[in-house]
Parts: sequence; structure tokens; C-alpha cells
Amino acid sequence: MGKDEEEMRGEIEERLINEEYKIWKKNTPFLYDLVITHALEWPSLTVEWLPDREEPPGKDYSVQKMILGTHTSENEPNYLMLAQVQLPLDDSENDARHYDDDRSDFGGFGCANGKVQIIQQINHDGEVNRARYMPQNPFLIATKTVSAEVYVFDYSKHPSKPPLDGACSPDLRLRGHSTEGYGLSWSKFKEGHLLSGSDDAQICLWDINAAPKNKSLEAMQIFKVHEGVVEDVAWHLRHEYLFGSVGDDQYLLIWDLRTPSVSKPVQSVVAHQSEVGVSILNASFRLSHEDTCTCTHRHSRYLLYKFPFFVLVFPLFPSLQHYLN
Repeated sequence: MGKDEEEMRGEIEERLINEEYKIWKKNTPFLYDLVITHALEWPSLTVEWLPDREEPPGKDYSVQKMILGTHTSENEPNYLMLAQVQLPLDDSENDARHYDDDRSDFGGFGCANGKVQIIQQINHDGEVNRARYMPQNPFLIATKTVSAEVYVFDYSKHPSKPPLDGACSPDLRLRGHSTEGYGLSWSKFKEGHLLSGSDDAQICLWDINAAPKNKSLEAMQIFKVHEGVVEDVAWHLRHEYLFGSVGDDQYLLIWDLRTPSVSKPVQSVVAHQSEVGVSILNASFRLSHEDTCTCTHRHSRYLLYKFPFFVLVFPLFPSLQHYLN
């Protein structure tokens, strides 16, 4: 494919995305109770709400924080960011009949005082692939970087504006991977236990409570069974020793830390079957209540697992397939 043809195809895809966005925006009052949009300076590959929530006296809104990151061009600095969002209280009167987009950088409905504001920027080496807070101490945020290391920041110890020298100073550097990745999950049961999956086909487990050397910590355990990129990892929400992983090798693996071998998962399921060369891209899943696991991927299927007994496969609605391809 020639360069001109690639550019033309890119322009057509961009126009299609813009048209679909306009259609979505026009129909938001029929889909949601509240919509607030805010344009960021750079794309963010990650987003997560922080658990703290405040209700200013005499106001009809609450204030909540979220974690964001940047994905800038090569010559621009990257940041781990905290944003502050104003959300209407449940008993406030909202008008959801009209989407207000008079301003090009934001819009919305259902919230007269809706506002998104970046309140803290922390220097970060390269883009932030993923960021997750530790449940037991939300001030601690782990980030997946473009290098092999995983960073841990205590954002309460960093200024709201980053140093002008651009120096990245994480409070802890976690080592064990050889390449970048996206999988990241804190244990809700064991404080400081962090899982990570990367493009090196490995899963690393750290306990950040262990004594670090020069602000760096080696992995406590490394699991290497996947034969391709480990796209995502997640702890079970009810069983502290169980976690799962999905990879480009088309497998969903369930692990039990009580087993003596780190090279043998307790469950192994082919989550997707197709011709050679087609893999689970952008795979993600969630280990939820009881023994149920949900897994999605871009090849138009939604999978529900009740291990170890059965697997249910649901096709996605045709209208959703376009957004996953």
C-alpha cells in the first residue's frame, strides 16, 4: 500500500469516527443520566477513579478524583496526572434534555456545574501505559512504563506541578520484566501485592512491603507459561490466592499461589480459536463473584467462564463489533 493510499484511508477513517461521534453525542440524553466531556491536551491510555469523595458544604455537587496519564509525541514530556471532577448529587435537579457543546473543549448535560480539572502532574519516563491505585492506600499508584520497569508513586509526596528539569522520581522501581506491557492489578486482600503482565510473556509478582535496595525491588515470583504477550492480569475478588491472565497465545490461565509450581496454572482455557496468526488483541477480563470470569477480545466474542466446569461464549451485537475491530 502506497503512502498516498494510506493517508487517504486514514482520512476516511477519521471522518467516519467524527461522524459516529456526532451521532453518539446527539443521542446521549437517551443513553445516560449524566455526560461530561473534557478535551485533554494529549491522549490518555489509562483512567481510573480514586475512591475518595467530598461534598463541599452548600454545593449541589460532589468532588471526586481520577487517575490519568499522557501519551505525547517523542519530544514532549509525559506525566502521571490526577484530575478533579465535579459530579452532581443524586438529589440535585438536572436537565438531561440538551447536550451543551457551545465550547469546543468540553460539553455535557445533566450537570450545571460539571467540571474536569487537572490538579497534579508528576514527571513520567515515557507514556503511561496503565496506572492503578493500591486499594489499601490510594495515595500509592503503580504505573506501567514504556521500559521494562513498573513505577510506584506516592502522589502525596510529589508537588502539584512537576520539576522543570523533567526528572522522573518514582518512589519505587519494580524490576523483573524485560519489555513494556499493560497488565497491572493490586490485590485487595494482601496489602502491597502487585501483579504485572508484559510483552515478554511473563507475569511478575511483587510485595512492595519488602525492603527495597536503592528504591528498586526485584520480583518475588515470575510466572512464564504464556507463549506470547500477556495482555492482562487480574486478582480474584473473593479468593486471595487466585489470579488470572490472558495472552496473545489465545489462552486464559487461572493461577493458584498455594500450588508449589509457578510453571503450571490450575486452569488453562483456549479463549479463542482461529487460524494461525490471529491472536487475542487488547484482551481484558475480570475475575468476579464466586468462580466466574468474564473475558472479552476484539474478535466479536464475549466469554463467560465458570471454572472448572463450563464455558459460555456469547457473540457480541453487530453494532458493537465495529468498535472492537
